[in-house]
Amino acid sequence: MTTLFSKLIQYVLLTTAKYSIDESHGLGHSLNVLHYANRIYESELPTNPQLYDQKNVIFIAAALHDMCDKKYMQTDRALVDIRDFLVQENVETGDEELEAIERIMQTMSYSSVKLAGFPVLGEYQHAYHIVRESDLLCAYDFDRSMLYHMHRRKCSMEDAFLNAEELFRLRVFKHRDDGLLLTDFSMRESFQLERVALERMLRWRRLLKISG
Repeated sequence: MTTLFSKLIQYVLLTTAKYSIDESHGLGHSLNVLHYANRIYESELPTNPQLYDQKNVIFIAAALHDMCDKKYMQTDRALVDIRDFLVQENVETGDEELEAIERIMQTMSYSSVKLAGFPVLGEYQHAYHIVRESDLLCAYDFDRSMLYHMHRRKCSMEDAFLNAEELFRLRVFKHRDDGLLLTDFSMRESFQLERVALERMLRWRRLLKISG
């Protein structure tokens, strides 16, 4: 029996191959965002029982959010492909849920939020924040940031480290102060992830013999 998750992961595999999406936004990242989405969902469900009926929206948006990323493809075309896939695979989503999935994926990025703030998604507002925060928690992975710079900017490992370090100090380590983490789980998790990232940065700096 093919489960929802198997279908989603297969779509990620095919799409990353089609658009040459590098590993920083590929299957591993989709799995990590899906993992965090589930953990936040479970932590929020007792006080927000309406989320139970929205779990497919949360999990689909979490798994597929980078399969329409403008860095790699034309977003509008990709959203049509995602909708067609969900319909063809008989994923249990109605028109309202499909629209919610699309809105979440289109407005959840850091750049979108910094530019326009949080969108108004009505009954799906909480689901939106769960998916958005799941992606933000994955942003604390320092090695992933280095990989992105090496893939996209074709820079050396040393330059990738310096670029990633600057990104973390200017953006990632300010998630809490910028009011981007709203759930209790994300707030707690961010402190631990920040400690891990700082340790990783220190070890890379020593290994690469970068002063500073």
